[in-house]
Amino acid sequence: MSFKSFSTIVGTCGGTVLATVPVLGSDDFIRTAILAFIGAVISFSVSFSLKIVVKNVFSAKIKSYFSAWKSKDKNTNQ
Repeated sequence: MSFKSFSTIVGTCGGTVLATVPVLGSDDFIRTAILAFIGAVISFSVSFSLKIVVKNVFSAKIKSYFSAWKSKDKNTNQ
């Protein structure tokens, strides 16, 4: 990335921020913070719940698959 394109990017981002800050009120920031917090809590809860479900469901299926595979392998070796 050349210096000219970097300064263009910085100028564009700075202009966008400086143009939108006066338009937004403090209630918009508070609403955004509350919605971000709620979204993060819900995302964490769903991810954590799915992790538990996948761990319990698939570990039981994998264990049964491998135990059946081992018993099948022992029967063919005899």
